[in-house]
Amino acid sequence: MEHGLLWLPLLAAFFWLAWQGSQEYQKIEAYRTWAEQFDKAKYDIYAVLGQKGNSITWGKPTPKGPIKLETFSLEHVQQIRLLVDDKTVDMQQLPEKGRTIEVEFVFPQSANSVRVPFTEIPLAAEWGKYLQSQLHQ
Repeated sequence: MEHGLLWLPLLAAFFWLAWQGSQEYQKIEAYRTWAEQFDKAKYDIYAVLGQKGNSITWGKPTPKGPIKLETFSLEHVQQIRLLVDDKTVDMQQLPEKGRTIEVEFVFPQSANSVRVPFTEIPLAAEWGKYLQSQLHQ
């Protein structure tokens, strides 16, 4: 009896991990369907991002599909910056780690900017470089 009670927390942890895996799989499948409409798209646990022509759409991934979607045009963007821990970083000389990683889109006519979160610095830098190249075209 005692041995059975010792295994009960392990069994609960197993079911919790299986449920988490199922949720993540559903997020990825919902993203895959959503991303078909874009020329280029990215997924990570913090945000989804899609580009079609000059339009950028981003939001938060969920098992039912992306939510809180925002769309803006690259034509209205003045500058694209890579932020690591809220500090602008040179995309050619990347830091090895950081707590918060974001690509920031700065607009000339307003004080607001759009910050898209990323999980990895190299991925954010590649997207930043790519979108800067699209900005100058």
